[in-house]
Amino acid sequence: MNTPTLLQRIVRLGLILMMGASMSACSESWKEEVLLHDGSKLIVERMVDRGGRHEIGQQSPIKEQSLTFTLPATNELVTWKSEFSADVGLADFQPLLLDIFQGAAYVVTTPVGCQSYNKWGRPNPPYVVFKYQDKVWNRITLQELPAEIKAPNIIFGSPDNHVEKLGTKFVTAETVQEINSSLRQPEYKTILREEIENAGGERCSEMIRANDGWEGLGFFKLQASYEACLKYCDRKGVNQQNCPCSKLFKGEK
Repeated sequence: MNTPTLLQRIVRLGLILMMGASMSACSESWKEEVLLHDGSKLIVERMVDRGGRHEIGQQSPIKEQSLTFTLPATNELVTWKSEFSADVGLADFQPLLLDIFQGAAYVVTTPVGCQSYNKWGRPNPPYVVFKYQDKVWNRITLQELPAEIKAPNIIFGSPDNHVEKLGTKFVTAETVQEINSSLRQPEYKTILREEIENAGGERCSEMIRANDGWEGLGFFKLQASYEACLKYCDRKGVNQQNCPCSKLFKGEK
């Protein structure tokens, strides 16, 4: 058996350290004072857990985050979570707003990254909305979100980084508003109700979920016919619900 040289041992150690860095993880939790649409305030405990693969020198992506609060009408302790999604490689959603209306809780989120945006149907405006009622979180349409709910009211983006910079475990509603005032995209400054241009961003082309990952819509468009497109869906493992052939070749919605 050949004994590894000093250089080989150094290289192996470097690879081990690089792998450890690319899989590093950290968790942060704090409390935020959330200003609701009616002027009342709600204390929300937030948690952000980072981990997973990333480039050396870059921060790990958010693999899970949660909002925990007491529902005022019932004193029920409620938690909303965005958990790790294997097909996206991180948590699907970044929460933008939490509010209470007529005893029901609402969370407005935006999909994180192009794959998540495609996975959740390329919403325009780019929101995925959840409602908590009868002890269950369900996705609802933007049209079902009460018109009174329109102001983002929790730290958006990388909230754990903002909290670390603040050096506190309790963030007031005024500080939340101050942090979010730096947001420039209109859809993050207020809850829009009309479609916008480039809702997914210029670099987020439409993709279809397949067995071996994600397929660009262009590959389906290149098929010679509707029948050929169906065969392509079958070959790529795209289920009937996600197969775009009817929309592309028959004009169906």
